[in-house]
Amino acid sequence: MRTTLVVIYTESLEECREFYANLGLSFARERHASGPEHYAAVLPDGMVVELYPARGERLTGALRLGFAVDGATVRPPLAPGRHVRTDPDGRKVEVHAS
Repeated sequence: MRTTLVVIYTESLEECREFYANLGLSFARERHASGPEHYAAVLPDGMVVELYPARGERLTGALRLGFAVDGATVRPPLAPGRHVRTDPDGRKVEVHAS
């Protein structure tokens, strides 16, 4: 089994897009039929990370994420090792920089 999709609901869509883009995710703006505009990033292994606006039944909540990244490509660059950052909604994001 492997993870194929992570959807993050946020009240700070643009700020979260910038935060996760600074970790190296490359987002495309999307909209499916009459759904909300959101962002999607496809990782090299095919996993998809999406950022959706929080609304109604889709509220932002507690979630812990972890990413392995090339520390030199992160903005600002990270030294090798484990780092914990906080996204605009207060979620802890563990970053393992190589």
